[in-house]
Amino acid sequence: MSKKVVDVNGKRLVLSNLEKDLYPSAGFTKAHVLEYYSRISRFILPHLKDRALTLKRFPEGVEKEFFFEKRCPSYRPSWVKTADTFYGEKERMTVCLVNDLDTLVWVANLASLELHVPLARVKFRETPDSMVFDLDPGDEADIVDCAHVALILRDLLSSLKLACYVKTSGKKGLHVYVPLNLKDAIFEDTKKFSKAVAEVMQRNYPDLVTAKMSKEQRRGRVFINWSQNDSSKTMICVYSLRARTEPIISFPLTWNEVESLESEGDPKKFEITHSEAVGRAEKVGDLFGDMILKEQKLPYL
Repeated sequence: MSKKVVDVNGKRLVLSNLEKDLYPSAGFTKAHVLEYYSRISRFILPHLKDRALTLKRFPEGVEKEFFFEKRCPSYRPSWVKTADTFYGEKERMTVCLVNDLDTLVWVANLASLELHVPLARVKFRETPDSMVFDLDPGDEADIVDCAHVALILRDLLSSLKLACYVKTSGKKGLHVYVPLNLKDAIFEDTKKFSKAVAEVMQRNYPDLVTAKMSKEQRRGRVFINWSQNDSSKTMICVYSLRARTEPIISFPLTWNEVESLESEGDPKKFEITHSEAVGRAEKVGDLFGDMILKEQKLPYL
């Protein structure tokens, strides 16, 4: 096993197996993964900060077995920040907080290709700072259909005086986020609100949208997964890699882009590669920045 000792922000890190192909079809090694997360760090870290990280680890690459790890590994360096929280209702566990570059590099060195986080920061476990509509295409639907739904959803939320932001899931769907940041809504509120909106969409666009989880109900439609608004659930973090054949990123889009891509009708054009993600972020900045700053109150439906 090859090893390399590096200094990251004054912390000593032992990096291993840098030559290992974690995306074999793309020739994308662990060294490339570490380089990507290092370059994107100033954009992703604000969205990871103080959130209980769930690692999705692929020690032998995306074509082999993976596992989720909610508990922060016991062999973590002493400088990795952690927090104690609950797993379920009663069981306590210690989780990793990725608040700095050194911890991000350490996590990436564990072959945690995907970084999943809850909608609430660890100190406010039941108080989400955002609400999400997870748009998931069923069989015979695709991300272009998700874009159509996202645009309708944007207009509906706008009529309720709620700004929203969109990112690719990095796989086959889109995520529409509504920032809150006022600490006056709990998950019970956001789940109820998002379910009501999904059901309104289903009633008005029955051939396009379903709010039901049944696989049969999803055929040819986009499932608006409102159930992600829960303290026990996580979402893929914006700017995270996804474990696909190619190193595709969960990346934020402008609404103008969504309109343009929806009209073009090509699902492949929604795929943002690692190199494109870095280039675009460095050029235009963090399109998801308002998710951290914008304060909004849920209206009564």
